[in-house]
Amino acid sequence: MQNIGIYIIGDEILSGKRQDAHLSKVISLLSTRGLQLSWANYLGDIPAQITSSLKASMARGDIVFSFGGIGATPDDYTRQCAADAASVPIERHAGAVAEIEAQYGEGAYPKRVLMADFPQGCELIPNPINRVTGFSIHQHYFVPGFPQMAHPMVEWVLETYYQSLFHQQDYVEASILVMDAGESKLIDLMNHILHQYPTLKLFSLPKLDDRRTTEFGMKGAEKPVKAAMQDIKEGVSALGFPWSDL
Repeated sequence: MQNIGIYIIGDEILSGKRQDAHLSKVISLLSTRGLQLSWANYLGDIPAQITSSLKASMARGDIVFSFGGIGATPDDYTRQCAADAASVPIERHAGAVAEIEAQYGEGAYPKRVLMADFPQGCELIPNPINRVTGFSIHQHYFVPGFPQMAHPMVEWVLETYYQSLFHQQDYVEASILVMDAGESKLIDLMNHILHQYPTLKLFSLPKLDDRRTTEFGMKGAEKPVKAAMQDIKEGVSALGFPWSDL
């Protein structure tokens, strides 16, 4: 299964002027289709940083959604950075021009049409709100920062290009709540479980409550997760800590 990642681009997110609405939504859109988000990066409006990040994820072959920076103002760098990362020039896309003209008529010129300047050879992502399209290149999908536009566009990409991946991965998460035990009391058991089940991922989430509760779990293929959780339950009981299923 390919890694799926997201870039959330814009100084306004990093400064707190706007709150990110994309991370939780992408996680939800993927999970309903049996997919998981592998990574998420927040990037400021720094062209060199954006370009190097895109170049790295393109080289890895990741499936990537990028939010923001595809407008027409001077601080919108993402279109040019995507072209630089893909080593292609920027050119005006006739299909994107047609969409903008259909929406705005003469008002498409002279500035709105700048949003049809995309990396050479890209494909379009339809925008159901105002017809100013996004674009894709090398399995990287570039959409606006506005959630009401971006999220339907991400759904369109998933349904159009990746239905074959839906619910194909043998992947589950399981955990228990361990009471009266901080993480330090469970580290030796955690290391033992990781040694016994090297293909799985372990997670530990302490809670700030009076009972020093810790959520302790595993994720990965269903059969080994089930076996690992049984070993965890037996190990926690042997340490003398009460636990409950989640």
